[in-house]
This record gives sequence, C-alpha cells and structure tokens, in this order.
Amino acid sequence: MPPARSSPTALPIYVQIAELLIRDIGAGRLIDGERLPPEREMAARLDISVGTLRKALRELEGKGLLERVQGSGNYVRSGPSADAVYAMFRLELPEGGGLPRADILSVETLDKPDDLPRFGRSDRGARVRRLRYLNDTVIAVEEIWLDASAGSVDPRMLSDSLYRYYQKQLGFWITRAEDRVSIGRVPDWAPEGFTRRPGDIVGYIERFSWSDRPEPVEFSRTWFDTDRAIYVQRLK
Repeated sequence: MPPARSSPTALPIYVQIAELLIRDIGAGRLIDGERLPPEREMAARLDISVGTLRKALRELEGKGLLERVQGSGNYVRSGPSADAVYAMFRLELPEGGGLPRADILSVETLDKPDDLPRFGRSDRGARVRRLRYLNDTVIAVEEIWLDASAGSVDPRMLSDSLYRYYQKQLGFWITRAEDRVSIGRVPDWAPEGFTRRPGDIVGYIERFSWSDRPEPVEFSRTWFDTDRAIYVQRLK
C-alpha cells in the first residue's frame, strides 16, 4: 500500500486509508475472512500513526467490512456493498488498485457547449476540469459537467471526491452510472503534468450519472493513459 497524501483538497488521511482498503475488498484483493497484518506493521508500511490507522479501521468496522477480534487481530468481512466514495471509479493501476485523487484545474459555470450530449434540465452547468492520479501516478485528465439544476459548485469546498461534495454540500447521491469506453484525443487544455500531449490517442470514457431523477444529473469525459491505467468492470 502507498503512503497517504495530505493537501488542501485531499480527504482526511484516515478516510483515504479506509477508501483504499474498501477498494481492495471490493476488487477481491482482500477476501472475506482474511486477517490483516498487525496494526503497527500496517501503520509503518503506510507511513501513518497507529492512531490514524485505527480510525480508518473503525470506518470499515462501522460499514460491516471488518471484524476486530480482541487478542487475535482484524479480519475482513466483505459485505453486500462496500459503500465507498470511489465505488464507481473504474480505473486502476495495471498491477491493480490505487487510491484515486485529483488536482483541480478549473471550476466554471457555463452554458453547455454544443458538443455535449443532452442531460439534465438546464442549459447551463458547472464544469470541473481535473488531473487524476492513482496513488502518486498521473493517469488521466477529466471534465465533469454538473447540471445547474442540481446546485452550484464552490471550488473552495471541493475535495478529491466530487461525489462526497454532492452528498455533503448539495444533498443528493449518485446512485448509478453508465460508461461508454472507446478511444479519443487528448484535449488541448490538458496540463503539462499529464503524460500525453494534446492530440495523442488515449483511452476515453464518457459517463452519465443519475441521482433520484429520471434524467442524468452529471456528464463526464475522461482521457486516460493506457500505459498507466486500465479500465476495470467487475460483475458480482
């Protein structure tokens, strides 16, 4: 596991660690009944304190994904749903896993351009552009459009997870998503920090996301480096 990261837009470190473990459980890298390494060993590997690790483990315990047996250790208990902030994030490192995080490049409220498919109820939307990582590996650039009828996006309140922002600040949940995976050209606004140049052919994902409305509330498009990340969809 990689060391945790802290920045103004990052989730709290204990939440990052809990999310990493939840994703590993959901992906089958940690299986039901498996005993986790001793806490001091895990904390040293993650370069965090034992206290921070224990907060993360309590998060998993509260979700029914971990059983803490006094004098024996911590055991994975895979439940029917991992309930992760990043449950719908389908990109992984080639070797598997990786904790998603993002650098925000820009946030603007604009008229929807003609090249966007129809979604939502408004002609305007909040556009968020980000550089995406798995652990510390740059993997993608993405552009997310939230329909203006769902609320406004305050860049000062954003964290690595937009879904968490929707839940905490706008009061709705993304309940399902539809992905369309193909290839595309890196957009001209991609920053120098991305691994591919504008115009390069890369993996491309279009996603429609729904809350409790009949029409999608969000549309996003992601350009990802296929040398650094793979798209994974698991059926359970």
